[in-house]
Amino acid sequence: MNLNHIHRHAAAFVCMLTLTAGFVDQTFAKKPTNVILILADDVGFEGLGCFGGRSYQTPRLDDLASQGMKAMHCYSMAVCHPTRVCLLTGKYPFRTKNPKWGSFPKDHESTTIASVLKDAGYRTAVSGKWQLSLLSKDLDQPQRMGFEQYCLFGWHEGPRYHSPMIFENGKKRDGLQKGYGPDEYRKFIEGFISQDDDRPFFVFYSMALCHDVTDDLDAPVPHGPDGRYLNYSEMIADMDKQVGQLMQFIQSSEHADNTLVIFTTDNGTPSRYIARAEGEKLVRLPIESNLNGEMRLGGKGKLTDAGTRAPTIFWMPEVVEAGRETDQLIDFTDWYATLLDVGNARLPRGYQIDGISCVDTILGDSSERTVAFAEHGKRYFLRDQRWKLYNNGDLYDVQANPNESMPFVLKTDSRDSALARQRLSDRMRKMGLPQTIR
Repeated sequence: MNLNHIHRHAAAFVCMLTLTAGFVDQTFAKKPTNVILILADDVGFEGLGCFGGRSYQTPRLDDLASQGMKAMHCYSMAVCHPTRVCLLTGKYPFRTKNPKWGSFPKDHESTTIASVLKDAGYRTAVSGKWQLSLLSKDLDQPQRMGFEQYCLFGWHEGPRYHSPMIFENGKKRDGLQKGYGPDEYRKFIEGFISQDDDRPFFVFYSMALCHDVTDDLDAPVPHGPDGRYLNYSEMIADMDKQVGQLMQFIQSSEHADNTLVIFTTDNGTPSRYIARAEGEKLVRLPIESNLNGEMRLGGKGKLTDAGTRAPTIFWMPEVVEAGRETDQLIDFTDWYATLLDVGNARLPRGYQIDGISCVDTILGDSSERTVAFAEHGKRYFLRDQRWKLYNNGDLYDVQANPNESMPFVLKTDSRDSALARQRLSDRMRKMGLPQTIR
């Protein structure tokens, strides 16, 4: 049985919530809270100094972390498209039949987190990377999915950085031959927030950075002013700058005391990037980064920590304790449940999700989540902060063996590993997930 068929076992949802009302904690109930959810692209722990990265300078994000809280155990999918499906639906990709790359399940368009917040009285916008359709063929999709306004690059249709192809609110923008995409996506958000509208806002800032350029067009996209594409270090630096500029805008606005900012990433750092085009040929170079003194290649596409452990920061003055770290588990389906609580919104009738709100984590309390899930292809795992079980029966103590070089199997189990295996295996079984025990 593969993951595309497991949705038939939907009755076995174990992490699923049937929420009927939003979170009632007075922190967020006093008045509607604005939310900016920043999703950087292709950035693992090694990309940020505040999470142990030593190869790149990220002073603005480091400052954001010092003013807010770092979450050390947030887990995404191993690649970008299924991560976005999780975030927007609150469900694991296998629940929605693993939508094919560049698509989104039509029967979930009206129940995205943006749709639910819009119904709760929020004005909503998305800017940056979309990846859920070819926009030139479906210009209405973001708005059908609850985003009243959008500014998105033509994923697999054109450039995202220099001379970008951008679609904005149902139209392709002109006059961007000398434009730079990341500036446009951020400026759009600032303009949206500044509009004369008394409703609270939800912004999904789906950054282009730090993914390399589109690689499957008839001709390579334009080089930058230096006659090449941005290298990974330059993309990290610009990611940091763009987030810093947006935060400066927020902190100088009337919304500074009533906006929750969440920074996270969609998967780990890639192992290589596109450096330049030589005629029709794209030249790729490796990305090797220093994390806590250890050099390593990026892990995007792998279910290891290097591919799924997402550096995450919460910021909200007088609500999020400055300089704090949390080891509470966060699963990427949790963003849906969390924003329901923050927005005092309701789930659509009959709609069920896998996510568990991490508002308690934001407020410094313990979380109800005890395991996190990720899948890629036919492989998947359940894990806690220490133990990680794959569907083939391999079990790892990832605190002692973060690179997953030596699994526990049944015949090598210790007392602790046997107990962890039983617990995680039982949870998989309740989710309707098949396993191979060896």
